[in-house]
Amino acid sequence: MRGDEKRVVEAFRTYLLSEGWSVRTEVDHIDVVATRGDHHLYAEAKGRTGRNGPLDVDTMYGQLLRRMSQDEVGLSSFAVVVPEEMARAATRVPARVRGLLNIQIYAVSDTNDVRHIES
Repeated sequence: MRGDEKRVVEAFRTYLLSEGWSVRTEVDHIDVVATRGDHHLYAEAKGRTGRNGPLDVDTMYGQLLRRMSQDEVGLSSFAVVVPEEMARAATRVPARVRGLLNIQIYAVSDTNDVRHIES
């Protein structure tokens, strides 16, 4: 993980642990894999990337989509996790599309607080 991404992943991991999830990072090229009971959450994260933030968010969605297996869609949830200032770029994917694919958005503040962005 380059740049700020490590901080974003660690803040999200800490948040999930506080919510009762078991969490692993960097599993088969997936940034975060969390389990709570029978439910799995797969998350891709991006850190601050400078001028290419919106493009990097698009890349992150592509990475998440490529890692979805047909067996997981409908049984698992997915998330994109970004620094707070990139949250607007993450919401450019329409809420309806995110809902169909069960993709949530989380934003991480400079103080490592995690906020779930409602559709």
